[in-house]
Amino acid sequence: MPLSSDLPDTIAIFPLPGALLLPRAKLPLHIFEPRYLAMIDDALKTQTRLVGMIQPFETPSGADRLHSIGCAGRVTAFSETEDGRYMVTLSGVSRFRVQREVEGFTPYRRCEVSWSGFERDRGLTERDPDLDRDPFLDLLNRFFQSQGLSTDWDTVREAEDELLINSLSMLCPFPPEDKQALLEAPTLPTRRETLVTLIEFSLHGGETGEMMQ
Repeated sequence: MPLSSDLPDTIAIFPLPGALLLPRAKLPLHIFEPRYLAMIDDALKTQTRLVGMIQPFETPSGADRLHSIGCAGRVTAFSETEDGRYMVTLSGVSRFRVQREVEGFTPYRRCEVSWSGFERDRGLTERDPDLDRDPFLDLLNRFFQSQGLSTDWDTVREAEDELLINSLSMLCPFPPEDKQALLEAPTLPTRRETLVTLIEFSLHGGETGEMMQ
């Protein structure tokens, strides 16, 4: 895994509400806006091929802002359709903290970022020793039924802790602010606890938002 010294101080930013990327996870993206086509073109020309996924939000005054923490992914798969759209896969490398937005001549946004404090992201796969799978999967099954979702339960049961928890965090249809809470969870057990809280809230009448693809 790269050290923070191997990662760039400035990266391209893709603010996509509800789209969550986590370290060591994969996020498929369908790119069609010209500014983001240019972003992918430029990223592929760099050694790291990094794009920073981040949640945008609107202030009460209507200003467009970015959350302070996002996750950078490396472009690890790329294909182009006949009509010029890109199908890419980002593989999560590390979370980052936004230092400031960079003014420049690119059509997409860029930020100076710090990788400090997220060394765990660039380490070994995390485990969740307190994960009690049977009650967790029972809760997940009730949530999927309530949302009209389906999955391959054999694969779910066999998945490693990190893959299971991070995949669910990315795929479950929670609002952007809840996705941000899952991103900012400092450890895998904390993310699982946050995920359980969000699922229980939904099952008890809370509303979930639709994830924008």
